[in-house]
Amino acid sequence: MNKVHVKTGDTVVILSGKDKGKKGKVLQVSPKERKVIVEGLNIATKHVKPRNAQQQGGIVEAEAAMYADKVQVICPKCGKPTRIGHKFLEDGTKVRVCKNKDCGEEF
Repeated sequence: MNKVHVKTGDTVVILSGKDKGKKGKVLQVSPKERKVIVEGLNIATKHVKPRNAQQQGGIVEAEAAMYADKVQVICPKCGKPTRIGHKFLEDGTKVRVCKNKDCGEEF
C-alpha cells in the first residue's frame, strides 16, 4: 500500500534540490510512484516533435514529477511547514492535524 502525506491542492515547500525553499501548489499526486507535481517548480525542458503539418515543434518547459519525500505541507492556519498527524473526530471522520506545538489545528 502506497500512501503519500500530501493531497492535490495542498500548498507545499520544497526541502531539497534546485528549488529548495520555494512554495507551490500540488497539481497532481501519484501514490503508486510516490511522486508529486508542484505548480511552477521543478521545471524541465522537453523537445517536442510536430505531429502534423499545422502543429509546431520545439522546446517546451513543463513541471516534472518529484518525490513526495522532498516536499513538506504548509499549515493553512499557522503558515509554517509542518508534519501531518491524523485525528478522529467524535462523528468518526478522520482529519489531518498540524504537528507544530504552537498550532495543533485541524485542516
